[in-house]
Amino acid sequence: MTGRRLTSLLAYVTTATAGASLLTGCGVLPGTTGGSREPVTVMTWAPDQTRATNMPGMPAMAQTFARWVNSQGGIDGHELRILTCNEHNTTTGAAACARRAVREKAVAVVGSYSQNGRAFMAPLEAAGIPYIGGYGISEDEFTSPLSYPVNGGQASLIAGHGMQLAASCRRVSLVRPDTLAGDKFPELLNSGLRKASHRSAVDIPAVEDAAEYTERATEAREKAGDEDGCVTAVLGERTQTFFDSFRRLPQEDGDGGKGDGGNGDGDGSGDASGKEEDGVRISSVLGSVGQPVIDRTGGAHSPFEGAFVTGWYPEASDKSWAPMRKVIQEHAFADNRVDPADAGVQTTWIAYTVLKEVVESLDADRITATQIAYALDRGARIDTGGLTPTLRWKYEDLLGAPGFPRIVNHEVTFQVVRGGRLVAQQPGFVDVGETVLSAP
Repeated sequence: MTGRRLTSLLAYVTTATAGASLLTGCGVLPGTTGGSREPVTVMTWAPDQTRATNMPGMPAMAQTFARWVNSQGGIDGHELRILTCNEHNTTTGAAACARRAVREKAVAVVGSYSQNGRAFMAPLEAAGIPYIGGYGISEDEFTSPLSYPVNGGQASLIAGHGMQLAASCRRVSLVRPDTLAGDKFPELLNSGLRKASHRSAVDIPAVEDAAEYTERATEAREKAGDEDGCVTAVLGERTQTFFDSFRRLPQEDGDGGKGDGGNGDGDGSGDASGKEEDGVRISSVLGSVGQPVIDRTGGAHSPFEGAFVTGWYPEASDKSWAPMRKVIQEHAFADNRVDPADAGVQTTWIAYTVLKEVVESLDADRITATQIAYALDRGARIDTGGLTPTLRWKYEDLLGAPGFPRIVNHEVTFQVVRGGRLVAQQPGFVDVGETVLSAP
């Protein structure tokens, strides 16, 4: 027998044997329906080591999630492969990350942070790649038909924050970025303040990446006044820098001797609103102030003690976060970027929960970007275990607010810093949908 005939015979026998094994159920990979399922490749991006807001915990959480699901056989038998990218807080960086996602055939971009929506959405839309659970910082996340937000973004936070402050603040100074995105903040905050027939906030634009804010802090304190006045800052990672400048201001008569607006009691003798007896109260929203920032700045002795904070999700100690905490404990190892109290980490966990449920619902050997987007558009319902309302992105579920039409989750939580911990100011969620709709 010639070498060529022998090779052909061996190939035939091998193929026939393999086919028989598959027909009898042998050799099937765990978690598959009859053969090896193709890997699912997705990307998560965020800025890191920049002068403005950094979110290294988001790609780190994505990698942690992948280690967890892959240790259990993948998502419905599909290995989850994670691409990460540093978008550098620049339009060129965001566009480069999006083009890489297209080039490396990602089927979705999941749980990412970027202020540069116009730069990254165009390449994704051209390739038909869905953007699932972005942080909610750019307007394009709430306008693109291929974006599936898991929270109400800055719009819901700031409108809700106005509602939270209206009950306790006579006058409000708003310090916000001097950017196109920041220009919308006063309208949104005022829409919440108007719910209680409250006067509009004083708008104080500020440089987003300044090294100190003494001038803006002085103006904010003067405009808020010392009679139930509140100073709120929404400057991302630079919020901590602003309030550091704020607490260093010289004391003035009538401010209660507390330049930082806090008396260390948090709730001021048990008042459920957390109202201070005197001085200027400070406040912010999740993402600009969170538990990691409070911990870094002194805990119970932090300048944020007593501050009002509006968030998207339940407080970090809520039992609904237990599954995420378990995954972090077992699969993040010593990666200190993955902080379960960080809003970026939390958003990424929810976004990957959406991806996991959608892929499982498809029950296919090969997953494509088109399949994922189609399933979400057709009304896939996502249960996040109480971290958000049930999520669904059918047309009738969209809020349709001007500038933010794709908001489907318009609920927020009211929190306050007490004893160095962010705790619920009131139980449950607050629906701010009508407030966002009423913003000019």
